[in-house]
Amino acid sequence: MATNKAAAPKKAKALTKNGLITAIAEAVGEEISRKQVKSLLDSLAEVGHKELKKSKIFTLPGFAKFRVVDKAATKARTGVNPFNGQPMNYPAKPKSKSVRARPIKAIKEAVA
Repeated sequence: MATNKAAAPKKAKALTKNGLITAIAEAVGEEISRKQVKSLLDSLAEVGHKELKKSKIFTLPGFAKFRVVDKAATKARTGVNPFNGQPMNYPAKPKSKSVRARPIKAIKEAVA
C-alpha cells in the first residue's frame, strides 16, 4: 500500500537558538539588540548550570522548574528476549544523574 506524501500534514520546525534570539529582539523592539539578547540567554544558561550544580534545583519563572535526579545503580541480571523467547543477560549500569524539567502551571495553561 503506497502512502501519499503530498497529503501528509507538514510538521512545524523547532525554533533554533538563532530564531529565538531574533524573536525576542523583535518582541522587545528597538530597546535591545540581538547581541544583547544572545548575551542574556548565554548568561541565563550559565546561571542555570551553576545553580543546578550547587543546589540541584533551578526555576525559570513563568516557564519550568529544573531539578537534578539521582538514578541508582542497577545490578546485572538475566531476562528473556520478548521477540524470540531466548534468555539474555542485561549488564549492570552505574549510578548516574540526569536533569528533569517540570513545566509551571502558567505554561500548561498556555498550551492547553
